[in-house]
Amino acid sequence: MQKENPDIELLCKQIEKSLNWGPASAWREYDFEELSEKIHAKTEVLLSVSTLKRIWGRVRYESSPTIATLNALAKFLDFKDWRDFLKADSPAIIQHIPANALRKTSFLKKFLFPIFIIFGLLLISIGLISLLGKKQANKMLAMDFPVKFESRMISDGLPNSVVFDYDASAYHSDSVYIQQNWDPRRRERVPGNGKQHTSIYYYPGFFKAKLIVDGQIKKESDVFIKSNGWVGIVGEKPVPVYLSAGDMYLNGVLGISAKNLSQKTGNATFQDQWVYFTNVREFKGVDPFKFDFSISLRNSSSLEESPCRKVKIYLLGTESAIIIPLAAKGCTSDIELLTADSLIAGKDTDLSAFGSDFRDFQQLSCLVDGHRLKIYLNDRLIWNEVQQGNIGDIIGLRIGFEGAGEIRTVRFSEAGKILYEDQFHH
Repeated sequence: MQKENPDIELLCKQIEKSLNWGPASAWREYDFEELSEKIHAKTEVLLSVSTLKRIWGRVRYESSPTIATLNALAKFLDFKDWRDFLKADSPAIIQHIPANALRKTSFLKKFLFPIFIIFGLLLISIGLISLLGKKQANKMLAMDFPVKFESRMISDGLPNSVVFDYDASAYHSDSVYIQQNWDPRRRERVPGNGKQHTSIYYYPGFFKAKLIVDGQIKKESDVFIKSNGWVGIVGEKPVPVYLSAGDMYLNGVLGISAKNLSQKTGNATFQDQWVYFTNVREFKGVDPFKFDFSISLRNSSSLEESPCRKVKIYLLGTESAIIIPLAAKGCTSDIELLTADSLIAGKDTDLSAFGSDFRDFQQLSCLVDGHRLKIYLNDRLIWNEVQQGNIGDIIGLRIGFEGAGEIRTVRFSEAGKILYEDQFHH
């Protein structure tokens, strides 16, 4: 965590203590996701998993957290805001108080504190019965009652509606939500005494839907929406645009031309306009602890159409994902690499080796050997680090282009043995 700031370190420690999940050094991706949800439910402020990892020092990041982030964390501990937290009587905070302020504090302790103590004792006596009542109520809220939460898909295609059968009536709560996946923004309120709810999923993938009661995750249900081969999706909001086979199977490549994309979006430029090619299925035989993934691709947009020509290569797992970015050489400050358990930002880490010349197809390889992650670009080693966890069973590939793009080959192998391969140029 932000050890150079003892106040933030104290704030993190108090949150860890309140959660009773053990030390944050042992937290996994799921724990940070749940913390994000808890903070959002209590404060209505959405802090991303990457922001929380930065606060706790799980991601290299030198900048100080914003006051809005600190206010949200303080509110989570029932303080009014960050300034209110700093008023707490702790050694880590007192060492930053000026000497004249400490003398005033000593005066207050000597003459006024006895009065405060007497007054406090009276309040405690008067409120004892009420306090006991609140403790009993809190104990009831913390109890785990039986709940039902199951999911089933309506069809095999896209988009796909999912029916959730649920029962949280034992809680007698009007704060019941069903959340589609890890993102708290994909949360819908449902009747506390209801039985069914449906949601539309526009993208294929492996999702952990959640039943949330009074801000706590009570049960999860796996939603595995397969793609039945490669699908191409233009990321429009609120509803994406699906590509036909004729749109995306081009001459020797899987992709989309700039002309076709411009026709579908109505725009001649593609700044922050993403197109995804996804294949979600069970990749049987691929060991998440030992595999070699390789791909040949390029962003085919011109400089005028997409200045940074970003690419994102997703290896999707049941527990997490590996996301490998590429971009024009001058734009690597604005990319992020996600390993099985860490987000590395180009803002504070030199990711210039991920810069690419997209005039030619780029050959990228990702090797996982135990807890070692290696990434090669055009046969040059550009990343070699340890990752503590793994992404779980591999269930999908997703290739994202900012603008137009082309894919020639995709392959999973182990020790030279090909486990899965697509060659679009044949």
